[in-house]
Amino acid sequence: MYNSFKLFFIIVLLLGISSSTINAQKTGNIVEYFGKEKINDVGEGNVLHVFNTGWALQMQNLGFESSSFPNDPVFNRFLTDKHYRATKEFTFDIDFLGNPIQWQSIKIDSTSSFSGSHLRSAYVYLSYTSNSEQIVLFEASGHSIALINGFPHEGDHYDFGYSLIPIKLKKGENIFVLKVGRFPRIRARLITPATGVQFTSRDMTMPHILQEENKAYKGAVRVVNATENWIKEAIIEAKLAEHTTNTIMANIPPLSVQKVPFSFTSNSMDVSKESVDLKLNLKDKKGTTLHNQTVTLEIKSKYKHHKKTFISDIDGSVQYYSVAPSTTKEASQALFLSVHGASVEAVNQANAYAQKDWGTLIAPTNRRPFGFAWEDWGRLDALEVLKDAKNIYKPDESKIYLTGHSMGGHGTWYLGATYPDKFAAMAPCAGYPDLLAYRDGFSKAVLEMTPEQLEERGISTKSVERMKLEPVNTPLQNIIERAGTPSRTLKLERNYLQSGVYVLHGEKDNVVPTAIAREMRERLGKFHNDFTYYEYPEGTHWYGNHSVDWQPIFDFFKQRTIPKDSVVKKLEFFTGSPGVSATSHFMTIYQQEKPFEVSSFDFSKEKGFNITTNNVALLEVDLSKLTETINEITLDGDTFKVSSNLKNFFKKDKQKWITTSMPSLREKGPHRNGGFKDAFRNNVVFVYATKGSTIENDWYYHKALFDAETFYYRANGHVEMIKDTDFSLEKYADRNIIVYGNKDNNTAWKLLLNESPIQVNNNKVRIGEKTLSGNQWGLYFTVPRKDSDVATIGVITATGEMGMKAAYANHYLVNGTTFPDVILFDSNLLNQGAGAVKYAGFFGNDWTIENGDFEWK
Repeated sequence: MYNSFKLFFIIVLLLGISSSTINAQKTGNIVEYFGKEKINDVGEGNVLHVFNTGWALQMQNLGFESSSFPNDPVFNRFLTDKHYRATKEFTFDIDFLGNPIQWQSIKIDSTSSFSGSHLRSAYVYLSYTSNSEQIVLFEASGHSIALINGFPHEGDHYDFGYSLIPIKLKKGENIFVLKVGRFPRIRARLITPATGVQFTSRDMTMPHILQEENKAYKGAVRVVNATENWIKEAIIEAKLAEHTTNTIMANIPPLSVQKVPFSFTSNSMDVSKESVDLKLNLKDKKGTTLHNQTVTLEIKSKYKHHKKTFISDIDGSVQYYSVAPSTTKEASQALFLSVHGASVEAVNQANAYAQKDWGTLIAPTNRRPFGFAWEDWGRLDALEVLKDAKNIYKPDESKIYLTGHSMGGHGTWYLGATYPDKFAAMAPCAGYPDLLAYRDGFSKAVLEMTPEQLEERGISTKSVERMKLEPVNTPLQNIIERAGTPSRTLKLERNYLQSGVYVLHGEKDNVVPTAIAREMRERLGKFHNDFTYYEYPEGTHWYGNHSVDWQPIFDFFKQRTIPKDSVVKKLEFFTGSPGVSATSHFMTIYQQEKPFEVSSFDFSKEKGFNITTNNVALLEVDLSKLTETINEITLDGDTFKVSSNLKNFFKKDKQKWITTSMPSLREKGPHRNGGFKDAFRNNVVFVYATKGSTIENDWYYHKALFDAETFYYRANGHVEMIKDTDFSLEKYADRNIIVYGNKDNNTAWKLLLNESPIQVNNNKVRIGEKTLSGNQWGLYFTVPRKDSDVATIGVITATGEMGMKAAYANHYLVNGTTFPDVILFDSNLLNQGAGAVKYAGFFGNDWTIENGDFEWK
């Protein structure tokens, strides 16, 4: 157990939490330390039951986990054996040191929480005996996932107190199995809801009201549906001063909580006050009030620090960003994008900066204070905020800059490498370039410790021996990991040539070790001609606001601009996927020869218009962006006549370039290039099966609900969830769809997937010309919507109950995980992890299996 306790501190460092935070966590709550108080009060009803005893099972975790499918033998036991129960000192398994892993009884402390080092990397088993069937709210915190009577639900990893899960208790025994989250602390209780449908004030997203503007605003509030009926065509009536705005909500499924967007307007109100009350009424479609709530909003000047909200194209949710506006009102100023560190709110990020007199600073959220490390949906959030801010502030397009601290320093390295032509200069502060390399760095540090240091930290020599084992990837594992190439920042490092780089790091940073910054200084020194490196003397990870608001950084920025396309004489660009990043200046990589390997072009005007490429199948050269007349282009040694002032397209045909027309949007391209995770955007809709057996219908409903809960918690999201029978192509045109179920039980399959090269029925899966039988198969895959030029379908499917339950986990909604276009696995997934994957890979550029890149086990 002491071994696990020490390994926890390694994990803490991996996640970018400072040593001061660890000290604070010993006596207080981590979110309190960072200015977000944990919600303790219950306003949604009365506490029915506080769980005060239970069982805990501590599982050793040395990090030997797949980036896509971590092993989960505990949940596997509960999912596959409905009769299994935790019992005193029952040996669940044997660890690698030969010690029995047993359930141990636990009880709460004075804060009504289960806590202590014995809960690190542990599972907590709770039970409640109900005298009758009844609907309650399960409110727990500190856990990452819960299994409630056999169905998965999202947890409250960061101990915010956000979690409210409406459930229908069975008469008799009800089982709750919780996986402990970041900290060794769990609280759990049951609440009898005050009413079936209500607002909850937990976790609202609201803007500041601006004194100088009468305008429409967007907000979001959570609606609890603690009934077994759908909430349909309900209205949120928002009244601010004397102005009332009505918003029709998307339908809310039974026994669920949704964070709902709504609108309100600030016309005719007294802006001399510091705050104003917004009155919310929740009404059914007949106009009957179901619940009401008053929200106090702050009033700010638009010329001072404030926050704005907008509707995200990812899922239709309301997101916010914080602004430190320029102190002057001149037109066409600079725009600074500042990305925050782990656990930091965007408001606090912007507040760390004094206002500048030559530009406006904007701080996006990464979708949450922890979010996605600025990858995946965090990356998209940064781009959405940048777009929205450009529309509002109309900056000089040549004066856009990027900076960030800690995890945001990683975000700066990552976004700067991924979108190099969007920023004139970048300044990573206390950052690490590559997420996996950062994690590996701490593992290497353990391996380099002396026996005395290991003993001091309670790490056994056998643990170190296991950590030294170098797993040898199979071709199948390699192709799965290839889906993560766009996140391998250092493979794209030459993109930094397009920006000035200022590296700021504390001399004595032990959270993101200074050695990482020094390594980047060495790497940049080998090829970059425009970077500055500065170590702040005696600086730790955070040494005050000048850890980010460092005047020399802004002096550095001021001297640099994004060059116009017409003056670019040399240009290198690298990408891991055109679906993530395809364009730099006037050239676009549309398609790759080998999907999700690094593709690049190198352009020079020194001796004619010359381009060399690597792993590029289709290239666009937009000469309309140039002022000079270009009649010839040399591409990988072959010369082509071209049309000046037009877009020119070149395609590989049997390893030779030929001119071609603009590619069809039906093919892969920047608009939709695959990778299963890419389906979770474009105002995505979850469509679950209702035409199967009771077991199938219950499972796919709860699986869709679990994913919706996860996207809410991790991404501050709002995903519309509907029955298959309510789906129509017209109503949900051009939106991404996630299908839960197979051809036999989800009626939307015939509308969306009849022409798919992969077909899944009960007891059968067909992949191209191959057919597999049995009920043990689970499958994730993504294909384009045939009725749309932009939309994608993601499919979460199985051939039967065994395959369904193997697919319970949703690591595809976690940053740093890797999922290609297709992954097939069997029911051993939770026990074997990636070892249970049988088939994976990428469709061809025409979305066929025949022209794709796949591996069988």
